[in-house]
Amino acid sequence: MSGPVRPPRVSARRRRPGVIALSLALIAAGGAGVAVLLLQVGDRTDVVTVVRDVQVGQVLTEDDLGKASIALDPAVKAVRSKDLNSVVGRRAAVELKPGSLLAPSQVTKDSLVKTGEQLVPIGLEPKQIPATELVPGQRVQLVHVPAQGTADTGKASEAAAPTIEGRVVKASDAAPGTGIVVVDVATSAADGPTAAVWEAAGSLHLVLAAADGS
Repeated sequence: MSGPVRPPRVSARRRRPGVIALSLALIAAGGAGVAVLLLQVGDRTDVVTVVRDVQVGQVLTEDDLGKASIALDPAVKAVRSKDLNSVVGRRAAVELKPGSLLAPSQVTKDSLVKTGEQLVPIGLEPKQIPATELVPGQRVQLVHVPAQGTADTGKASEAAAPTIEGRVVKASDAAPGTGIVVVDVATSAADGPTAAVWEAAGSLHLVLAAADGS
């Protein structure tokens, strides 16, 4: 006669304290990461943005500008949204492109072509212009260098070449194929026509003035 049937023994799974501690640590770390992310998302600055192409010297209007809220690095200088009205009506000191932040240094209250000046567009081949990038505000000299074989060549070798003082207002990118760069130069009203004649004759070279403007 068989004895009573015993129910099968179910062994309890042994819990390992190390696994539990690791799980708690991962949960805690994940929570900390979420907290840092939330803090970064919350720390945002309202700034002014550019929404349309603006040429150098153009007066800024409200239609040219927009607003955005971004996480801004303290090292980045940008006009705050609350100061938007202070830049409307000022001129662009550099060319502005849509999608960029507006920096205080990119606007000016001064006209880039002042009273008593003329704006002379000058097309220059690579050999007639420095390799250094030209930026608005740079002081330059327009030098008259007669082409070889002209009647003025001998005279130019005996005396200093005539020069005209000017200031860069805008410089285009080099044209594909030719490398020609068009530079808008502000000169005195008296010198503007002379510079235009030199440019038309192809006898003009552009030289950067000293850093102190002398």
